Amino acid sequence: MIDLGATFLSSVDRCPEAIAITYQNKHLNYSNWLNKISSLAISLKKMGLRKGDRLMTLLPNTFEACTIHWACQLIGIVIVPINWRVKSEEIIFFLKNSKSKCIIFDDFSEKEINLSNLSNSIIKISISSQISKYENFKNLINLKKIFVSSEAHYKDCSIILYTSGTTGQPKGVPRSHFAERSSAIAHIAQNRYERYESTLGVMPLYHTMGVRSLLSMTLVNGNFVAQSKYNPQEAIELINKNKISSLYLVPTLYHDLINSPYFKKEKLLTCHKLGFAGAPMTDGLIKKIKHSFSVSQLINHYGSSEIYTFTIEPNALNKPGSAGKAGINQNIRVIKINSKNINSKTKINEEGEIIAYIKNDEAFEGYLERPDADKSSIIDDWYFTKDTGYFDENGDLYVTGRVDDMIITGGENVFPIEIENVISLHPDVNEVVIVGLKDAKWGQKVTAFIKSNKKINFNELDEFCKNSDLSNFKRPKAYVFIKEIPKSPTGKILRRKILSGEYELDN
Repeated sequence: MIDLGATFLSSVDRCPEAIAITYQNKHLNYSNWLNKISSLAISLKKMGLRKGDRLMTLLPNTFEACTIHWACQLIGIVIVPINWRVKSEEIIFFLKNSKSKCIIFDDFSEKEINLSNLSNSIIKISISSQISKYENFKNLINLKKIFVSSEAHYKDCSIILYTSGTTGQPKGVPRSHFAERSSAIAHIAQNRYERYESTLGVMPLYHTMGVRSLLSMTLVNGNFVAQSKYNPQEAIELINKNKISSLYLVPTLYHDLINSPYFKKEKLLTCHKLGFAGAPMTDGLIKKIKHSFSVSQLINHYGSSEIYTFTIEPNALNKPGSAGKAGINQNIRVIKINSKNINSKTKINEEGEIIAYIKNDEAFEGYLERPDADKSSIIDDWYFTKDTGYFDENGDLYVTGRVDDMIITGGENVFPIEIENVISLHPDVNEVVIVGLKDAKWGQKVTAFIKSNKKINFNELDEFCKNSDLSNFKRPKAYVFIKEIPKSPTGKILRRKILSGEYELDN
């Protein structure tokens, strides 16, 4: 078992001339990239950082962010990547919680760094091309010494990811070199990647999907084509220019790509291997992908920051909604909702809470200084995902939502994804989110929030639902047309914002 630093060195030895990273119309092969990574690693050590120390980054997907990630792996520093949009009070929280000794940021974050009034003991590095009062990144990557062996160990902590914190403060998820490497290998196998694969590196490197894309490309001597901020037009051009072979995105980014006025199927002909995670993909979007890409596979990856893979559906094109079967390192169950008994398994087609076995190669070992979270989430070596779902007759898992998203209307349980799948197939519906609004009669009223191509009236949508397989009690009682569906920076739909009225009506 080897660590990630040794993994990178192995890739350099294997194919030193292969293109490793593409950014801003530049390319670096594995040998030349190692020069930069080694220089940074040595510079960080000269600045006083040691193995086991934690280094926080506030960066989009840039060359610098990728280089920092690998430099940390070489010398055993724990990288703590944070959303670069956070404000000063959040920066202070993450620094204190992670006990980071160094922070690296760009122009966008420098103002918030200044407002944070950070201690002089914290090393501050700017990647700005402008004059800054802080240490400049460019000065740290010009040394000539090359690492020939890693200083990390496979049991060492590689990274601390933070959960989104939709309910309370974000939780730190420490992950070892072994868990990270195992997850990357599983990602390669489950997405059928080959040597010299290439991918669009746009999922944030503070997110499990972004990190997995970076690591998996290195393991197969692939090309990580960095896109710092998602822009559909630029993404299409990057795919076309670099002959990108694979995509691994959240569903909303596929939606934005296909609906871009710049989208042309002939520009994406090399992109055969598609994968998605982060949220279920509606039947309507899968149908659009079938017609919009020259695609050989669409993989549904269901997992989390804590345990990278829960299940894999390799044939999502022809089995919409299915999350498939347990990944190669995993075992999962569906148990009764609100039960803490890992043996209270549900029947076929009966919805319950999804739990995953935590004693596997891809799993974390507990939250960062949060024994309360460990106690509520890890029971008898099983991780309680707080997701709902069921197994069908073939043993395939269907994820229906979050335990908290379940709508109870007139005493009946309703899961949003089933209704969303139906309405998404309407030709004039762009995106749809189903929530339960408080109602005196029903308890919760099933309500559809829709982003549409043109005006649609209630009767038309109601008739569309009547002609589907949807049960009558699941049909929306109201339709609300909004300009944009609220989403997180990683493209996840934020139902809580809809419930709190944080949206703009499309009149």
